[in-house]
Order: sequence, then C-alpha cells, then structure tokens
Amino acid sequence: MKLTQTKILIILTLSIIAQSCSSVKNLEEGQQLVVNEVFVKNKQNAQQEPISILSNTPVNKKIFGIPIELHLYNLATVNPERKFNQWLNKRPKRKKRLEKWLSPKQVNQLKKYKLNFNQWLKKTGEAPSLVEEIKINETEARLKQYYQNLGYFTTKTSTKIDSISPNKASITYNIETGPEFTLGEISRVIASKDIDSLYLANKEFSFINEGEPFVVEKFDDERERLINLFRDNGIYNFQQRSIRFKAFRDTLAQDTLVPVVIEIKNAQERIQDSLKEVPYLSQKINSVSVFIQNPEQDLSTFTDSINFKNYQLYSIGKLKYNPQILVEGITIKEGMPYSYTDRNTTYRYFNDLQNFKYPTIVYTPTKQDSTSLDASIYLSPKERFSLGFDADVSHSNIQDIGITLGSSIISRNLLREAEVLEFGVKGTVGSSRDVAEQKSSFFNLFEIGGNLSLRIPRLVAPNFIKRGFQNAYNTKTNISLGVSFQENIGLDRQNFTWNFEYNWKTNPKYTYNFKLVDIEFVNNNAITNYFNVYRNSYERLNSVANLIPNNTYLNQEGNLDIPINTDAFIQAVLEGQTSINPEDEAYTQVSTINERKQRLTANNFIIGSSLTFLKNTQQNLLDESFSQFRFKLELVGNFINSLMKGAGVKVNENGNREIFNLAPSQYVKTEFNYIKHWQLGREHILAFRSFGGIAIPYGNANSIPFTRSYYAGGSNDNRAWKAYKLGPGSSNELNEFNEANLKLAFNIEYRFPLVGPFKGALFIDSGNIWNIYNNVSDASQNLSSFEDLKQLAVGTGFGIRYDFDYFVFRLDTAFKTYDPSMPQENRWGSQIALKKAVFNIGINYPF
Repeated sequence: MKLTQTKILIILTLSIIAQSCSSVKNLEEGQQLVVNEVFVKNKQNAQQEPISILSNTPVNKKIFGIPIELHLYNLATVNPERKFNQWLNKRPKRKKRLEKWLSPKQVNQLKKYKLNFNQWLKKTGEAPSLVEEIKINETEARLKQYYQNLGYFTTKTSTKIDSISPNKASITYNIETGPEFTLGEISRVIASKDIDSLYLANKEFSFINEGEPFVVEKFDDERERLINLFRDNGIYNFQQRSIRFKAFRDTLAQDTLVPVVIEIKNAQERIQDSLKEVPYLSQKINSVSVFIQNPEQDLSTFTDSINFKNYQLYSIGKLKYNPQILVEGITIKEGMPYSYTDRNTTYRYFNDLQNFKYPTIVYTPTKQDSTSLDASIYLSPKERFSLGFDADVSHSNIQDIGITLGSSIISRNLLREAEVLEFGVKGTVGSSRDVAEQKSSFFNLFEIGGNLSLRIPRLVAPNFIKRGFQNAYNTKTNISLGVSFQENIGLDRQNFTWNFEYNWKTNPKYTYNFKLVDIEFVNNNAITNYFNVYRNSYERLNSVANLIPNNTYLNQEGNLDIPINTDAFIQAVLEGQTSINPEDEAYTQVSTINERKQRLTANNFIIGSSLTFLKNTQQNLLDESFSQFRFKLELVGNFINSLMKGAGVKVNENGNREIFNLAPSQYVKTEFNYIKHWQLGREHILAFRSFGGIAIPYGNANSIPFTRSYYAGGSNDNRAWKAYKLGPGSSNELNEFNEANLKLAFNIEYRFPLVGPFKGALFIDSGNIWNIYNNVSDASQNLSSFEDLKQLAVGTGFGIRYDFDYFVFRLDTAFKTYDPSMPQENRWGSQIALKKAVFNIGINYPF
C-alpha cells in the first residue's frame, strides 16, 4: 500500500511539473500555438499519407505527450545579457561583493556561462510552431506541388484555422486533387547517332511508358538510368544537362494524356569565349597505363616499364610489385568501351589493397583517333612499415580492473604481392580480490597474446580452383596465427589458433567467406581451480554434500575443500559410495554438475571448415531502409577423425578416438541472421532481427566446445538478462556462464529522435538457448519438443542514445517481461519493476 501511494505521489508531482511548464507562456498577444494539424484529401482523411513532412506549421514534437523541446526553448530568456546585467546591478553592493568573493574576471566568466547556457537551450529546444500566414501559404504551395508531381496538375488547396483557445489553434489543410494525368506518346529527339543507338537498344528498361501515371520522380529515375547507360557504354564526357524532357499538357484539363518528348542534345564545349556543340561519340579504351610513383621523387621521370597482359606498367626504378597483382583488379580493358562503373571498380580495388594512397585515374583522348581513350592510373605507395598502439581499461565478473596495452606493426608488399603482413601483441594485467587473498601484489591477473596475419589480394590456390572464381572480384586469401596465455584468470587457458580462408564477392551485395582450415587448440592449465571460478556449481554441490549426515568429505566449517574433496565427493556419489541413490534428485544434481565440469575443463582440439554467405542491400551508411541476411555452415572434425579411423586408432573407454591424449571435436553447426530496417520518417527507424543457430555433436564427440557454443543475454541480445544469465531452457541461472548448443533470438526496436543529439528507443527482445542432441541430461535445459518453445524469454524496455556522429553511446533499460525460469503463474509481468531492471551500456546500435 505504501509503495502504491509513493507511485501515485510521483505521478502527481510529475504531472504538476509538466503543467507548470506552460507551452504558451512566452507568446505575445495575438499569437497562437499550433496544437493540431489535419490533412484532408478529396474530403477523405489523409493523415496516413506521407505529406505531414511538407508542413511548415507542424505541431511541436512530443515525447509521451509532452513537448519537451518546446519547454526547453521556453526556458531561454530574451536579451540574456541585458537581464544578467540588470540582476547584477539590481542591488548596489551585489557586483562589488561578487567581485570580491570571486574576481572581476570570474564574474565576467559567470556571465558567459549564462549566455552559453541560454544559447544551448535555444539550440537544443524547439521554437513554438505558430499560426503564421506566410508559413501556411508555403505549406499550401508544397502540398500543391507534391500532388502535381504525382500527376494531379489541377490540384487546389485551402486552409481552415480553428481557435481552440486565445493562444492555441488547429489547422486543417484541404486538398482537391482533380483528375490524374497519364503519359501519352513517348517520342525522342536525339542529336548523336551513338546515343540514339544505345537508347533504342535499352528502351525496354525505361521508367516512363505510355499509359502510366505522370509521376515526376519517374522522370528523375529515367534521367539517372540514361546517364548511367551512356557513361557505362562508351560515352566518356556525357553531361547531365544534355537530357531534357518536354511534356505537353492540356492546361484546360480536357485531355489528361500528356505526350512527352525526350530530347538529348550534343555536348557543349567552351572554345575561347564561345560554346560549341560537339557530337557525343562512343569511345573505346586504346591503352591502359599504370604509373607507380613515389611522392618524394620526380614524378615526371620513369626509369622502368614493362608490358603485362596489354597493360603498360611504369615505375621509378625497378618495379617492386608483382604485375599480376597490379592488373588483376583493373576492370578497364583495352578495346572495351569506356565505363564509369569499371572506373569505380578499379578505384575500389586499389583502395582495398591497402598499399596505395589516393589512386588517380585519368582519361585522355587519343590524338590519332577521336573514338579512342588512353587510360592512365597513378598509384602512390604507402609507407612500407607502420606502427600502432592501443590501450584499454576494463571490468568484468572475473577481474575488478584490467589494464590492456597493445601494439602492432604492419609491413606492406614484403613479398612483392601487395600483401599486408601484420604482427600484433597485447598484454593485460588485472586485479581480483578473490586471488588477492592468496597473492600479495595488487595486480594478480595476467594475460598475453600475439597474432600474426597475412592478407594476400588474390586466391592462393591451384588453377583448377581459380577457374571457379572467374566471376568473382575482391578475392583475398587470409592466413592468421594466434596464441594467448592466461595466469590466475579462470582456468588459465592457453589458446592456439590457425586459419586459412578466402574472401570474395560476386556483386556489391553478395559477400562470401570460406575457411578452408580453421584450427583451434584450447588447453586449460588450472583444471583444479574449476570450483573457485564457477562458484554457483560449488554452492550447489556443497548444498548436496550437507544433506548427508556425518559427511566425512566436509571440513570443520561444513564445506567441501577445493579441489580434493569436491572431486572425491562427486566420484563417491556417482560410484554409489554414499547414501544418495541414482533415483534421488540430489544424484541428478551431482551428475549435472559433473557433466558441466567435464565439458568446461576438457581441452579442445578443433579442426574444421566453414562457409559464410552475406547479402547486404545497404547502399551506404546513410541508407536506413535495407536488409541483411547471413548464413553460415561449419563442419568440424570429419577430416582428422577419418584419418584416425583409417590409421587404426582404437577408441578409448568413452568411445572416442584420441590423438596426443585429446579427442578431436566433431560437430556440424549452422546459423542464420536476418536484419531488416524500415525508415518510417526522418530519424524514425523500425529495426528487426532474427537469429537461429544449432551445433550438433556426433561421431567422436557428445558435446560442443565451450568456445563454439551459444549464450543468451547481454547488451546486444536479450537486454533484460545479463550476458550468459538466460537459460538454458527454463533453468534458473544455474551457472556463471550458461551456454548451450541451440539458440533462437528475435528483436524489434523502434528508434526515434528526442532532443538534439539524444535519441530514444523502445524495444522487445525474445529468445533463449537449449541443449539438444548432446550429453546434458537435465530436462529443464533441453529442447525435447515444440512445446518447449514456450520457454522463449521476453524482455521489454527503452533506451537513450547519444549520437557523437562517428559513434553512438547507448544506455538501454530492460525488464524481464516473460521469464521462463519462474513458476508458470509468475512468468508474465512479475518482474517489471525499476529495482529489477537490467541496465546495458553499449557502443553503436545492437543491430
């Protein structure tokens, strides 16, 4: 009851504050604030049509019904400098007293703070939207033009203003469109024969066709199509202003058919003081020359040249690059028509090599033949070596504080293949109170790692494989080797990785990655530390041990000593040496704890391959209406296990074959990720994501390595749960790091502007993880039927983001709306409370 009264008091207080911030308090007499805006088209409500953005009298933006930006603007004062001076001199001794306490300079600085804050209020806030005749007329003109652009040339508009109070009004815009005009006969007047031939050969792809509605945007699309068509088919110097569309409309609107003439004139060139028409000609590439130049040397002198596959390569001194690498990505070909797309593709190729600065491509008309062009590509090499440093401070549930320092050195063109060789090393020192009890130094955690990678801008493969990539571009071969060592961190893991992979594209939307060799070796060096790291498992095991009277495995404090007594007690229970029987729930708990311990402490030897496909329709970073689809298939262990089987390696007592006392992992893993963005208005985005993944062990394995399993929760997943704290299934956060081999996740988020650089979001997250087809026996963690999909957890919440232009800082607040770990009757809504909220901090958007 007391809590309810407190909530009511808070709501009433906020309501009083909101009402006290009057939105019309600064209006002058006769001024009216626009509080409602209605659009009516042909006597029908038109609020759903995208015309409200055309209004010059929009209602001030509201957040939960409150015009916060307007209130901020109203907090600003008129003539703040004069008012500050009046306040300062209102009392005879105030100025002297302040100057004595502070100083004349600080008093002046106080004035500047006042002025700057006032300016911030105006900049961040939103000026009141007033009923003004000029703005109304501008809105009417915009609405009229909008519908005329859609083919309603006789559109008429009118406005009605309804006074709600002396300071507030509603505006209704009435729109009468009249009949829709359609396209009549489409004819052409084209000066250049080459242009005319191209137009006729591609007429079927036109955006303007007889009988279709007269839409101005279609003419813009058609102009863009023609420009790209001509520039990609030999017309090097085509000018946009050469295209004109002439429409002949009946101004009396008796005939709604509009004949259109497409007029394409010759190019205009300035010769001295006059303009001269020059016919457009289809031009082909006569020659392609590549100049490798050093900015510190005389660029006009080239001492070495070779001809390679019809490309002339020039350099100052001996050529230091493999000619094949230089010409492989050049899509400008001798004898082919000039193409603007080929020019851009060549630009991208040399930029992706990361070996050259600002490539330049110049076309020059051939003197002997006006229909030919000589292409010159100028490449300026980057510095051969570069050095980088980075630093980071972190915090986690393992370490109280961690300081990371890293450095990397990059070498370019070491083997004359325009390759990039990078060696990086990173070290972390940290502090943990758990370890500090045994160690005297403050920094008692340590991790060091190194990575060596080589990126080669071509396929390193036999010719019969290369033939299958003839239509691919941006082909790359990446080879990487990594190693890391930990001390006093978890199980003191030692990690070794080696990857050999190919990357390529078949068009700008489709990207492929094929990991031919993916090797990972994980060695846990401190297995005896398991129960110190995974305290939840220890507490559950300790509770079971205390159920047995006179349990000799317990010490004087009633606890199991780690690791001797914990391991001995588990073995005693599983071998029937205690009073716990196999049918007892306690036996199941110990068995589950042991299963997890064996899985997480096992050393892993992973050898596999994977294929990833990505389709991305996003045109650029400003495109907010796009989709992404990613599919991955991973096969692990088949090759090495076939070799062991063929070599006659015997299975051990667990039914597994081993090499170097390790049972190589074997599983198949597949996953998909789909993201879709809809732009609902300026800065209003609806974003959706769905993810599904499953990893199934078979053959030589009955579980998935921890590093390749799935987890749920966290700032980029289901935000109502912390990372690793959701699932599996309906289990209740049994472990510090909950993982499984099946995952489903769904997210939907509405993003909108708040005030200035502040953005808002409302979101719903759903998902969970389960175990399936592995060695986990706990039914609450397994997916055994479609009925278990009712265990999909649901989190809801809101977020506030600050846009720094180059990145977004994100703070999301989420609530457990449906918690499958709770009893059935308490799953929905029982945890929606601020004190149970989960706060997430992130950089950039989650999807």
